[in-house]
Amino acid sequence: MTKSSGHIIINIQKCKGCELCIIECPQNGMALSSNINQNGYHYAYLAEDICTGCTNCALICPEAIIKVYRKKKSKILKQPVSTL
Repeated sequence: MTKSSGHIIINIQKCKGCELCIIECPQNGMALSSNINQNGYHYAYLAEDICTGCTNCALICPEAIIKVYRKKKSKILKQPVSTL
């Protein structure tokens, strides 16, 4: 069985802190930073490394500033042991 893991990159200088991506994250892995960007907004970031690469955050972002990268995690299949 393969599962995918993901990673996101947010252009924090263009983020307006609308929190839509935070609400849409099914893993609840995103949060709003207590820091502010150059425009004075608190920006979204990946708070926990539990991203599955679902792309919900990127699809909902009105500024289109989130890039999602996915990679597959392969479950290693154990070889059967011969009983000769």
